[in-house]
Amino acid sequence: MKHVMEALRKREAEEKLPVIRMEIDYELVTLHDAMIAGDAEQMSKTKRRLIELRKQLIEWSI
Repeated sequence: MKHVMEALRKREAEEKLPVIRMEIDYELVTLHDAMIAGDAEQMSKTKRRLIELRKQLIEWSI
């Protein structure tokens, strides 16, 4: 049973990691655009989202 659970977790991670990385790339582009525009509110919002995505990435990488 333990091996089945490990296999399921590994498969789920294989599916989620690329999605999380794509979301990080999108948020980085958004942050860049906000920096160019000087939009402090959007920069702050995007940075918070990047922190959340970083936590998810670390969680699923383990």
